[in-house]
Amino acid sequence: MNYRHAFHAGNFADVVKHVVLSLCLDRLNAKDKPYRFIDTHAGVGAYDLTGDEARRSPEWRDGVARLWMTEHGAPDAVRAALAPYMTVLRGMNPDGNLVAYPGSPAIATRLMREGDAIRLCELHPESAEKLREAVGGDRRVKIEERDGYEALGAYVPPPERRGLVLIDPPFEEGSAERRLDFERMLRVVRKAVKRWPGGVYLLWRPIKNIDAVAAFDGELASVLIEELGMAPDKLLAADLWVRDPGRPGPLAGAGLVVLNPPFGLTEHLKAALPWLANLMDQSSDDEEIESGWRLVSPEAEPDAG
Repeated sequence: MNYRHAFHAGNFADVVKHVVLSLCLDRLNAKDKPYRFIDTHAGVGAYDLTGDEARRSPEWRDGVARLWMTEHGAPDAVRAALAPYMTVLRGMNPDGNLVAYPGSPAIATRLMREGDAIRLCELHPESAEKLREAVGGDRRVKIEERDGYEALGAYVPPPERRGLVLIDPPFEEGSAERRLDFERMLRVVRKAVKRWPGGVYLLWRPIKNIDAVAAFDGELASVLIEELGMAPDKLLAADLWVRDPGRPGPLAGAGLVVLNPPFGLTEHLKAALPWLANLMDQSSDDEEIESGWRLVSPEAEPDAG
């Protein structure tokens, strides 16, 4: 695998993903019963924004850095939506200088409670070792050096019967590799939801090929609604793009499909996504499509801008 997330940590796609993850964990905290977080592609856990990779490819400057500098002036509804995520960022950067960025494992360890459980999968030995250094000392955490797609079947349903699964594969460059990730994600989600229909699932996907994303979302909805009987309002797609996603070049759009979105998530994202799209806009004057966002649920009118 040649994908190195350290080159992309804190970019616009990470911001969207981690805002949604933080909101979902915050809502799960609202009930007293313990829950479990399962991350199939955990990565190294946390990232140094002063490190070599971040300096060589400083995508974070057009992502989390813009948010870090302006969030205090955002409308109240936006600040409320960003609050769990910003709590983690401030906790990792207490002196006010943005030098560290959390991966999903660091977000989970900082937002989840004492009695909750965290299960992390990372297949690649070097990344797994860094992950253990970052969060392995937390007694709530269990790390397995294995394929997260394969592990998920053994993890669900969790003993707590409450929880969240994040599936965030690398989506390697190349149409064949990306198609494989879409296919594998669809297969494992079908099996997991069949075993544990009440879990919250976050499925991250890049918007590099618009047709491929539309085909995946459509097939996923068909499987979940028609085959497994999931109610259409239990599916939500939340996407953001910073320039025309159909043009060649670096990743311009990304988002998540959320299964069983927690109460209040949609309203928070309606407030946050337009503001974030405007904040992280990278479009040029010659592009027909500028930055934008959408919230889509089957059989509901989409919200977009």
